[in-house]
Amino acid sequence: MKLIIATKNEGKIEGARRAFERFFEDIEIVGIPSDSEVGDQPVNLETYEGAKNRVKNLKLFCKSNNIEADLYLAVESGIANVLGEWMITNVAVIEDNNNRFSSFGTSPSFPVPTYLVDEIISTDLSSVMNKVFTKDDDRHNHGGGIQLLTHNNISRIDLTELAFVMALTKLVNGDKWR
Repeated sequence: MKLIIATKNEGKIEGARRAFERFFEDIEIVGIPSDSEVGDQPVNLETYEGAKNRVKNLKLFCKSNNIEADLYLAVESGIANVLGEWMITNVAVIEDNNNRFSSFGTSPSFPVPTYLVDEIISTDLSSVMNKVFTKDDDRHNHGGGIQLLTHNNISRIDLTELAFVMALTKLVNGDKWR
């Protein structure tokens, strides 16, 4: 199965690979960057819109460059007010080339302290994590802020993987779940 994901970020590619390998054999995944058409720090619905836009722009790029795939993927991380609390979450989007299949899923979310929300929205989570945690601790560059917050128990790759697993529930269960 050939997959194209809208990123060159190795962590996002690895998370998607892990998710698909749970259900399929012979996975080939290629990363091609694509514009989200939202800000650097998506807020609320922009997170979903950014992932959808990345897939849309990826499919346009692939079509104009004669690149074919079975599925096109994107994942976007953002901050959202969920149930009255600010949370960071990932949204994964999967689409086929013929507009017959489209699905999305989310990762587990983690809470953001109220005093940091405005700063995250005006800059980005990574910048705030650099400020809150010591600058000589650069683990967030590899495993994401979640790795710092969970004391190395969960990484950005894990969150990406779970978001794609949730999006895949629609595909792997066929007509039972569509």
